[in-house]
Amino acid sequence: MQRVLRARGGLPERSAKQHCRDALAVRGADVRVAGVLVEGAAVRSCLMLAVQANGADVVTVEGLADGEKMHPVQEAFWDSHAFQCGFCTPGFVMTSVALLRENPDADEAEVREVLSGNICRCSGYQTIVEGVLLAGRKAREEGVAL
Repeated sequence: MQRVLRARGGLPERSAKQHCRDALAVRGADVRVAGVLVEGAAVRSCLMLAVQANGADVVTVEGLADGEKMHPVQEAFWDSHAFQCGFCTPGFVMTSVALLRENPDADEAEVREVLSGNICRCSGYQTIVEGVLLAGRKAREEGVAL
C-alpha cells in the first residue's frame, strides 16, 4: 500500500529511516526498531516519508548522548537493566525521552500507556518501566534536563 501511495504521489519509495541510512549515512538509522524524535515528538521512522522530515530537527538514539556521556534516559535504562537483546531499546528510549520531556512526573500507568506501542519480546517490561520512572525521578530530584 505504501508503495502504491508513494508512486501515485510521485514520492520516492523510501522511508525516513531508509533515507537517513542510505543518503545521509546517519549512525543508528539501521536499528531494527527505529524510533526517532522529529521536532521533539517520538515517531517511527519506518512509517514516515523522508520528505515529511525535510527541514525538521531529527534526533536518533545516538544523537541523545553528549559525546561519551549517555543521555539521562539511557543511563536510567542502563542502571535498571531495562534491556535484553537491544533490538527494541532505541524505540523505547526515544519514546521515553519524548514522554519525560512532556511530563517528567509521569506515573507508572502513564508510562505503560505511552510505551504500549513498543514491543519487547525478551522482557516482561517491568525493568523498562522502572528505567523510565528512574529517569523521571532523577530529572526532578537533580534538575537534569531531558
